[in-house]
Amino acid sequence: MKPLTIFILLALCLNTFAQEAKKKTCRILFLERPSSAPAKLQLFDGATSREVELPGLNFSPVYELPAGNLMLTLLPSPPVDPEKLPHGAPTTKVPENVFDFYLIVTTDPENKVAPVRMKVIDAGQAEFRRGQMLWYNLTDLTVGGNLGSEKLVLKPLSKTVMNAPVKSGGDYPVSLGYRGLENGLWYPICETRWSHDPRSRSLGFLFMQGSSRTPRVQVFPDYRDGSETE
Repeated sequence: MKPLTIFILLALCLNTFAQEAKKKTCRILFLERPSSAPAKLQLFDGATSREVELPGLNFSPVYELPAGNLMLTLLPSPPVDPEKLPHGAPTTKVPENVFDFYLIVTTDPENKVAPVRMKVIDAGQAEFRRGQMLWYNLTDLTVGGNLGSEKLVLKPLSKTVMNAPVKSGGDYPVSLGYRGLENGLWYPICETRWSHDPRSRSLGFLFMQGSSRTPRVQVFPDYRDGSETE
C-alpha cells in the first residue's frame, strides 16, 4: 500500500474517531410550564436513563449525552425494558451532527405516558455565538422592533439569530410590536429595558398565551462557565 494511501486512511479513521468521541450537551426549558406539570422526568437516550429537571423560568443544568444519532424519550420512571418503551411516550430525534442543543418542552395533556412534547433546537457555536440572541416566533403574526442597536423582524413561525444589542454589557432599550392580521396596523408588545451579558447566549420566544391577542415575549440567558455539565 502506498504511503499516501495509508496517510489518507489514517486521517479518515482519526476524523471518524473524533466525531464518535464528541459527546452532546443539552439544556432543557419547559416553555409555558403549567403548575400541574411534572418538575422532573426521566430522559432515556436509547441506552441510559437519567433524571432531568424541567424548569419553566430558566434553563436546566447542562446534561451530557452520547454521540451519534439519538432518539430521546421522556418517561415518568426509568424503563424496565429498554427494548419495550411505553407506547406513545414523547420522543424526539437528535441528528448525529448536532452536538449542542436545547430541548424545548411544552405541555401535552393528551399524552398519557408523560404530559409533554419535545423540540430540539440546534445551538451549535457556528450558528449561535456568545452575546447573540436566537429568536423564535411561534405565532402567526409578524413581529418587529428595536433592541439596542439592532433591529428585529420576525415573520410568522420563523427564527433568526440577532447580533449583540450593545457592544458591551449593560442595559439597553427594547421596543417590540406586532402587525395585526385584520388591519395591518402595528400594536405594542413591550417598551422597556433589558440587560445584556456578552458572556451569554440568549434564547427568545414569542408566543400566544390564553385568549390574549398580544404575543408574549420571554428571553432566557444561557451562560456557561465550563463547569456546569452533569
